[in-house]
Amino acid sequence: MSLMDKVKEQAGQALTKAQQGVSQGKAKIDQAQAKHQWDVLLRSLGAAVYAEQREGGPSDAVAAAMAALDAQAAARPEDGSPDGAGTAEAGPGDASAG
Repeated sequence: MSLMDKVKEQAGQALTKAQQGVSQGKAKIDQAQAKHQWDVLLRSLGAAVYAEQREGGPSDAVAAAMAALDAQAAARPEDGSPDGAGTAEAGPGDASAG
């Protein structure tokens, strides 16, 4: 194998590793965005519940917030995690989220 062939092979390997790194980075960004959206929806639900309970706000705001959370929960991966990482830090039924 000539020197040029070795260089081409190593360049190909480096390119493959770089592409894998980009894919992993994109996956992490997607996970962070999904978790942020989940957190925003939870905050919205909390604000709607507070307004309903303490300020006499409309119950339809709570129902709308719950529907938005249900829609995102349905679109999540099978493991139920908001970020697809296999943890349910702020998932449904987690009273410690916040």
